[in-house]
Order: sequence, then structure tokens, then C-alpha cells
Amino acid sequence: MLQTRAQRANLILQTDAVRLRMGHDSSMRRRRKLAVFADFAIPWSVGVFLLLVVLDEGDKHDDPTAVLVAGLAIVLVQAIALRWRRRQPERVTALAVVTGFAFQLLYPSVVLPIPALFAVGSLAAARAPAVSLVGLAGVVGLSATNFFTATVEDSVFTMSLAVGAWALGEAARSRRVAIDKESQRAMADEQARIARELHDVIAHSVSMIVVQAAAADDVFDERPDQARQALRSIEQAGRDAMAELRRLLSAVRPGLQEEGTEPQPGLHRIDELAESLRAGGLRVAVRREGEPADLPAGLDLSAYRIVQEALTNTLRHARATRADVTLSYAPDALELDIRDDGRAPAGNGTGGHGLVGMRERAALLGGTLEAGPYPGGGYRVHARLPL
Repeated sequence: MLQTRAQRANLILQTDAVRLRMGHDSSMRRRRKLAVFADFAIPWSVGVFLLLVVLDEGDKHDDPTAVLVAGLAIVLVQAIALRWRRRQPERVTALAVVTGFAFQLLYPSVVLPIPALFAVGSLAAARAPAVSLVGLAGVVGLSATNFFTATVEDSVFTMSLAVGAWALGEAARSRRVAIDKESQRAMADEQARIARELHDVIAHSVSMIVVQAAAADDVFDERPDQARQALRSIEQAGRDAMAELRRLLSAVRPGLQEEGTEPQPGLHRIDELAESLRAGGLRVAVRREGEPADLPAGLDLSAYRIVQEALTNTLRHARATRADVTLSYAPDALELDIRDDGRAPAGNGTGGHGLVGMRERAALLGGTLEAGPYPGGGYRVHARLPL
């Protein structure tokens, strides 16, 4: 039943991951479509609006033809430049400010420098404030020319719009930077998780293979049947290691995952783990206290890995003959207790990648882990994982 529940939990996690990926891809597609539409609509809309302004204001000058030709040239340059505001925001902003001054001289009644507002917003969205504030200063200076041709209220309003456009762009840039940092942090956490999993799998499997090979060599002539059993254990350990490695590497290369791959191990496989260690000469006794409960997939996997790493250390370093594993189920926590009759590892249990990895697993779940020599002799690892 526990294995079925673990498989169900693993299937749910995989389904949720697929849904998240689908939602993320759908969101990215909508954003790309919106960006393409904006790149097309904004230059055309601004160009048409300024064209209407040029045609409407042309009769108010002494030489309407020359002013009309100059105005149309400025409108054409500004509309085309806005098409490139995402790729080259500095140049587009500079061009929008310079041509904006020229447009203001020809048509002083136009208060809003619309191309410059779009340009500085794109500049702030693409570049850090050290760069975008220079562009904002240029747009504010352009807006300040309205003090000579318009009211103070209109001039201040135009300058406020310039600051608002910059602020919107800066907010978009800050959000994008925050998302990138969160993605990098998530990638680092995933890399650390995979590193811990690889360490646990390889350390346990290689230790089993070394111990079984040594045992087979010792009894090869006198007890060929026992040597044959040790070789079978080596084969099974190698197969299990390959399956675990394939499952882990499928996170970075999905094509490596095959149909029928077993779900991540959990406490339901503790008896199998103990049996494999017994074949290596270590007597392992597993005891359960309390009513076994349905555990979250992450906690179930971490608990299994802690027990596996503790027993692997016993097999490799403690020179023990016996290990006792106690799983205590309580309403609010799961407690793991692993004791052996061997000696303490070097460093008194304070160092080593295995112990560090066990402590990290417990800490990520909000739990604690203690490891050290036991007063009555031997070594003890005790973990408390809150539910």
C-alpha cells in the first residue's frame, strides 16, 4: 500500500510539474505575441498621430511647405526609430530627444513629446538606472521647453509623464531582474539537490559493491555458494545504482527517462535496504513505532536518504557488526534513530559530505539532526522531521 501511495504521490508531482511547464509556456507565448503587437502598433500609432498634427499645424507658418516637409521627415524618423526601441534603447532615446527638440521648434503648441516618452520607458526597462536616468534627464529637459510656449501646469504635467514613463520601465526591469535571480536560486537549489542525491546513490552503491566483492574474495574457494550470492548482490546493487542515476539525470535530460522507471524511494523500501546490507555482513534490524502515516513525497524521500546515508557510513567507516533502525511515527513529526556498535567516524561526526548532506536534508524540512558517539558505545544518528 505504501508503495502504491508513493507512486501516486510521484504521479501527482509529475502532473503538477507538467501543468506548471504548460502554464509557463502559455504565458511566454502570450507575452511574445503582445510584444510583437506592440512593436507594430506603437510606431504606427505614434506616426499617424504626429502626421495628423503636422497636417493640421502646417497652415499656421509663413512657409508651410518647408515646415510640412521638415515635419514629415521628423515624424518618419521618430516612427521608424521606435521600431528599434527594444534592441537599441540608448540610440533610440537619444534620437527621440534630439528630433523632439526640432519638432518642438516647428510645432510649439504640441505639449507631449510622445516618441520620447515611449523611448525612455523602453530604456528604463532594458538598462540599469545609471544609464536610464541620463535618458530621463534628456526627456525632462525636452519637456521643460514647454515653459516657454505653454502654461506651467502643462509643463509640469509633461515632466511628470516623463518620470512616470521611466518609473514604469524601471518597475518592469526590476521585476525581470527579481525573476531572473529567483530562477538562478532555484537552479542552484536543484543542482544542490541533485548533488546530494548523486552522493547518496553512488556512496551507498559503491560501498555495497566493495564490501560484497571483498566478501566474495574471502569465501571464493571454501564457500562458492556464498561467493555466488555476493556476486548477485553486486549485480543488484549495480542495477539499482543505474536506475537511480537514470532517474536523477532525467531531470536535466528528460530523454534519459524510460517508461517503467520506478518512483523515488521512500521508507517503504527500508526493509529492502536492510536486506541488501545484511548480504554485506551487517546485521540490520528495523523497528517501527506508532502508526505509519502517509508522508509527503519530499519528506519520505529525505527520510529514506538519511537512513541510507547513516547505514552507508556504518558500513564504510564504523567497523560495526550490527545496526538498529527505529522509525517513530508521531502526529506532528517523524523521528529516525540509527545506532550501531562500531566506532565513531573521523572528526567525531562533525564533518564529511555525508553528514553535511543529512543535516541539509533535515534543515530543508524544518527538522533537526544529531550525530555522534553514543554513551553506551557505538554511534548514533537521530533526526526529527516535522510533519
